[in-house]
Amino acid sequence: MLFERMVRETIRKTSNTFPVLLVTGPRQVGKTTVLEGLIETGRKKVSLDNPTLRALAQSDPELFLQRYAPPVMIDEVQYAPELFPYIKMIVDERKQTGDFWLTGSQMFKMMKSVTETLAGRVGIVPMLGLANSEINGSLFLQFEVDPAALLNRVAVARSMNVSEVFERIYRGSMPRLYERQDVSLETYFESYLDTYLTRDIRDLKQVGDEAAFLNFIRVVAARTATNVNYDALAQEAGITGPTAKHWLSILISSGIVVLIEPYSNNALKRIIKAPRMYFADTGLCAHLMGWGSPTVLENSSMSGAFFETWVVMEIYKSYLNVGKRPPLYFYRDSNRKEIDLILYQNGTVFPIEIKKGTNPKDAVKNFSVLTPIEKEPTEEDRFAGTAHLKTNIGTGAVICMASDLIPIDKKNWYVPAWTI
Repeated sequence: MLFERMVRETIRKTSNTFPVLLVTGPRQVGKTTVLEGLIETGRKKVSLDNPTLRALAQSDPELFLQRYAPPVMIDEVQYAPELFPYIKMIVDERKQTGDFWLTGSQMFKMMKSVTETLAGRVGIVPMLGLANSEINGSLFLQFEVDPAALLNRVAVARSMNVSEVFERIYRGSMPRLYERQDVSLETYFESYLDTYLTRDIRDLKQVGDEAAFLNFIRVVAARTATNVNYDALAQEAGITGPTAKHWLSILISSGIVVLIEPYSNNALKRIIKAPRMYFADTGLCAHLMGWGSPTVLENSSMSGAFFETWVVMEIYKSYLNVGKRPPLYFYRDSNRKEIDLILYQNGTVFPIEIKKGTNPKDAVKNFSVLTPIEKEPTEEDRFAGTAHLKTNIGTGAVICMASDLIPIDKKNWYVPAWTI
């Protein structure tokens, strides 16, 4: 079973704009499958997973590109960064958009070479796993807190109860796990981790102890939906603080972990500045933590953190899929007042709270902490040059397991999680 992917149109537009298209993302999220579905007559396809072709690309990139001349799709291009200078020469000579389609799953190893060598010539499209709307066949655009748009979503989205949502959370977003329902999750994720450690991480030569690194991944999984604390990570994993910082950067660069930055505005005081981290795939996260079933996960002490992780990543993916940088932030201050997610667009902030219940009470109580950013600028603000910091506060949302889109008050709504 193949899924229609929202990112296809973004890939088409990027290919029609740049001579080089690079689709990046973690392993197994469907990069190659999506490109194969778009490939046109005459475009060659080659994978550097093939050791013979990889050796040729590394030892004689010019000969390799004579054999696989554009238009061409090169899979797993990170194995031969030696190709990039020759690709640059070819695209500068041909001046054709869409000549090279590249995929790569080792972003940390590849991006420096790409940005230095192909600057201005390459369009980069990041990909993550299947979105909930893609699995359900809805194909929604980016999530926005707009009542009219949300009403349209509710009208066409497939309703899901809490058990179905946690089944989705437990399975994760890897396409393979939805193409074949009989695939063993444990076997799949163990193989995934083994491939990640033995191929991607070993190639880095910056992680000397793979067992310690795997333990670190488990520690990070247990802290999904929490603020980054390098000292705590280091202590739990039995490593140094600098090592924890370096290893987390590897997980971020390889698309395993996503960071959401705190919302910053000088009109707000005592804001905690540490970013919040989320595991990109909730299925892999659940496997690392050893949860035995969706029911066990749903009833666990971490059910709220997993639900928040799933919601945040669905919204995050919705922006990536349409070719936009996710305008997502969160709020937490020294008084421990929090807003789970802030969507910032066009000079307006839209506060979002994420709760597992059906109609959680007092869920919007912390939205009032944003009030200072909306006040009219004073003469003092203008004199101090801070008048531009005044920002509109838009519609608020509580994403939860509500059965319908329901108004809380004049400015805030309960939003069913299955509409994201």
